[in-house]
This record gives sequence, C-alpha cells and structure tokens, in this order.
Amino acid sequence: MNDHLHPLAPDVAFRPAAIADAPSFATALTRNRAYMRRWEPVRSESFYTVEGQTARLTALLADRDAGRAMPWVLADADDRVIGAFTLSGVERGPFRNARLGYWVDEGHAGRGLATAAVGAVCEAARDLLGLHRVEAATVTENAASQRVLAKAGFERVGTAPGYLHINGGWRDHHLFQRLLHDDPPTA
Repeated sequence: MNDHLHPLAPDVAFRPAAIADAPSFATALTRNRAYMRRWEPVRSESFYTVEGQTARLTALLADRDAGRAMPWVLADADDRVIGAFTLSGVERGPFRNARLGYWVDEGHAGRGLATAAVGAVCEAARDLLGLHRVEAATVTENAASQRVLAKAGFERVGTAPGYLHINGGWRDHHLFQRLLHDDPPTA
C-alpha cells in the first residue's frame, strides 16, 4: 500500500487524508451529524466548520509525521469525503499496536466499503508500520460496526464499562482486536 488512490468500488477510492480535505470533511460531518450522534462524542459547533476541520487535520497529520497515526479518507468519484479511517496511538516496542477509528457516510453505508477499508488499514498497519495488533472499540449497541469488524477478521475480546464519553454519557464498549502476524518485533 502506498500514497496513491486505492479503489474500493468503481466510484470510491481509499487514500491518505490531506489538509485540502478540510472543506469536504466539514460538509460530510455536518451532513452526517444526526446519523453519527449515537456513536460520537458531543462536538463543539466549531468542529463542523472548515476551520475546525483544518485544525483537526493539522494535528492529525502532525501525529502521522511523528509516527503516531495514519489517517485515510474514503472519497467518491468527485473526490469528496464520504468516510474516514484512522489508526491512532501507534505504539512500537514489544506491543506494536494501534487503535482504529472509522465512519462511513450514511448514504454509502451497507455497501461493504467499511469492511474493505478496514482490511486496507490492517494491511498498512502490518506492511508499512510493522504492527502486530490493531484494536477497535464499539458502543455495545453498534451492531453494524461490530459486523464490519467481524468481517474484517477482528475478534471480540471483552467489554469495557464506561469506556468512552459518547453522545453525552459514559458508554460501555465492546473491545475487538485483530492480530496481524506472529513475527517478532523488528528494531
């Protein structure tokens, strides 16, 4: 996997996120605000603006440049953001782990795009970052996301009470992991 476009469907590409995506992110997140409310933290109004997304992407790309994160977008045929996938909290040493977060536009849900993109993220985690494990967590009621993870080879490893503050309250989450290989850590 490299920095070029990767088609996941005839009309959808999977590519690295860029600062230039800020206007498209602001539009997509505003459009999907009600749809994603059950699964997201409460966000400030500025989060849904171009300026807010520019600041968020600037920080995320700084984390990428420091080796702590890898952000990607799903883009439609007109290169508009219709989803995002991020590995964060990248850890090296004997753990070789990262956390996965993602969302897909309501108008594109149910097409298998999330499952394909999660597979591509895991491939990059293994081949580009040399990670051993990717973890993910879903609100216990998010059956659709749990199906995505299962189809992408993740296994449920437990439930964490009050794991994240989502939609205005501390929510229980199911925890998932995917082991990518059994090779020993490299230097």
